[in-house]
Amino acid sequence: MRLYQALCNVGSFRTSFDFGAREVAHWFPGHMAKGLKQMRANLKKFKQIGFFLNIIDIPFSGRNPAFQETLDVKPHVLILNKMDLADVSKEQIILKKLKRNGVKNVLFTDCLKQRDDNVKKLVPMVVDIIESNPRFNRDENTNYCLMAIGVPNVGKSSLINSLRRTYLKKGRASRVGGEPGITRAVLTRIQVCERPVIHLLDTPGVLPPKIESVETGMKLALCGTILDHLVGEEIIADYLLYSLNRLGEFSYVEKYGLQEPSDDIQYVLKRIAVKLGKTQRVKAITGVGDITITVPNCSAAAYDLIRAFRKGQLGQVMLD
Repeated sequence: MRLYQALCNVGSFRTSFDFGAREVAHWFPGHMAKGLKQMRANLKKFKQIGFFLNIIDIPFSGRNPAFQETLDVKPHVLILNKMDLADVSKEQIILKKLKRNGVKNVLFTDCLKQRDDNVKKLVPMVVDIIESNPRFNRDENTNYCLMAIGVPNVGKSSLINSLRRTYLKKGRASRVGGEPGITRAVLTRIQVCERPVIHLLDTPGVLPPKIESVETGMKLALCGTILDHLVGEEIIADYLLYSLNRLGEFSYVEKYGLQEPSDDIQYVLKRIAVKLGKTQRVKAITGVGDITITVPNCSAAAYDLIRAFRKGQLGQVMLD
C-alpha cells in the first residue's frame, strides 16, 4: 500500500521546471576572454596544430559554438567525458543525434579512472583521422600537436593526465580540481605519447559570452561548469531533484534515508541536513526579545546533494 501511494505521488510531480524571471546566466570572466585570445595566438605560433580534442560532459548543451566560429575546429574528436555519471544505455541515441549534426568522431571516456580502455582508443583514432585528411597530412612529420578545448570543468586536464598515465606511465602534468577555473591560461605543450610523439596544449575552459537559455545554464551549473554561488546552490539542487524525478532515478531516497521520493526541495534539504547533522544557529525575533534557535542548514544540504550527484552517487543521469 505504501509503495502504491509513493508511485501515485510520483505521478503528480512537476513535468516542467519553473525558472521564474531569472535571467540567462553569464559567466565570461577575464581569464576566459584571455584564454580564447591565447588559443588563437597559439594556432599561429604552432603551425603544426591541426587537430582539436573537444571535451564535453553534456552531449548538446555542453558544446561552445564559439570554438567552431573562431578556431575553425576541423578536424576534431568530440570526447564525452565523465561517463561514470551517464546512463550508458543512451550512448547509441546520442551518437545518432550527433551524427545527424555532422559529428562523427566521438569517444566516451571516464578520465578519473586509473585505467580507462577508451582512452587507449584516442591516439589511434587521432592518427587515423589526420593521416586520412590531406589538408593536415602534408609531410612525413609524425610529431603531432593537439589542442584540448571545452567549457569549464569538463575534464580537459584530467584527459591529459590520463593520456600520460596510459602512454608514458607518468604522473599528472596539468592541475585539476572540482570547480571551474582551475586552468586559467593556455599552458605550454605537454607530451602525452611517445610513439607517435604527441603533444597537447591544455587550455582554460571557455563558455559562450551568452548562454542560449536559462535551462542550458542550469544544466551547465549542475555539472559544475558554472560556479555554484553564481546560480545558487539551492536552485541547482532543486533542478537536480526535478531532473532525478523526471528520469525515474530515486536513489537519493535510500542515500538520505527518506521514506519516499519527494518533489519538495525544502523538505528534501531539511531531511538531508538532519541526517548529516548540518545545522546553523539563527536569531529569531519574538515578542519578549531576540532568541537564538538551531535550524537545518539547507545550503549545506544542497551542497552535499549536488556533490553526491557529481560523484556519481545518485545513479546514472544523461543530460542532453
